[in-house]
Amino acid sequence: MSTPYHRAAVHLRHAASVAVCAHVRPDGDAMGSVLALTLALRAAGVPAVPVLADDGPPPRTYAFLPGYALLTLASELEQPEVFVALDTPSFARLGVAEDMARQAETLIVFDHHPDNREFGDVNVVDPGAAATAQMVWRFLEVMDVRPTPEIALCCYVALMTDTGRFQYDNTTPAAFRDAATMIEAGADPAQASRLVYQERSAGSLALEARLLSRLTVTNGGRVAWAWLDDDDFALTGASAEESENLPDAVRVIAGIDVAVLLRLTQGEVRGNLRAKTGVDVATVAREFGGGGHRAAAGFSFAGTLDELVPRLLAMLPGGAV
Repeated sequence: MSTPYHRAAVHLRHAASVAVCAHVRPDGDAMGSVLALTLALRAAGVPAVPVLADDGPPPRTYAFLPGYALLTLASELEQPEVFVALDTPSFARLGVAEDMARQAETLIVFDHHPDNREFGDVNVVDPGAAATAQMVWRFLEVMDVRPTPEIALCCYVALMTDTGRFQYDNTTPAAFRDAATMIEAGADPAQASRLVYQERSAGSLALEARLLSRLTVTNGGRVAWAWLDDDDFALTGASAEESENLPDAVRVIAGIDVAVLLRLTQGEVRGNLRAKTGVDVATVAREFGGGGHRAAAGFSFAGTLDELVPRLLAMLPGGAV
């Protein structure tokens, strides 16, 4: 039986060189999926290299993951025969690695975003998966690769972060079953949680304090929003990656349906939307050229905070239509 998983395996088993890459500004699922698949391919004898979609270094939050030291800048890698795009719905999200993806002899996509454009030669797309790492985990069997503790840890961290520590509404029975098999294979859930969520810098706490000092609850109590700018990062010493989980600091407010974190940087506003009660924030993000999942989405807006906020709030629960 030919499935996208099997077609991907055929191309990868015979590849002379493979680049494995996720989206720009990688989160836990992007990092975990890339490293897990890279380790799995190498275990199968496939020459795979994990590649960054950004010019800068990978997020230090995930430096404990096996394979982290293998991450390579796209500019330092020769054109691969096969390019694997993970957790990425479109070419544009591949950043500086986009040209490499376009020029590859074969482009394979593994993704769980519902708005994926199926831009690969082989598209393994499952919007029902809680994380792309679940797809990588299932792919191990197709590639006949034994799930090592290192691969299991990478996949578990990816699944843990994309389900918000198994709290978001994408936390399905399948997610728990996969998490259990990852733990059985050697992933340590206590270690994973501690290293991702309990090793914060003093600067990141100061950054959160500045964010919460600007908190506004609006739209009849259904929306909470706050903002940060580049000066906040400079004054606190926090790194950009340390803002990854800040939307959850706003999301905990009782009674709201949507939490909004806005970041002013480089002449634009980056919006991060989180839903609590089944609101589809991805449809709102798409109105601004972004996208994502029903409960978590993002976008970039070429304008000012004053220009964006009224338009954005009007599209959210309790706002004017």
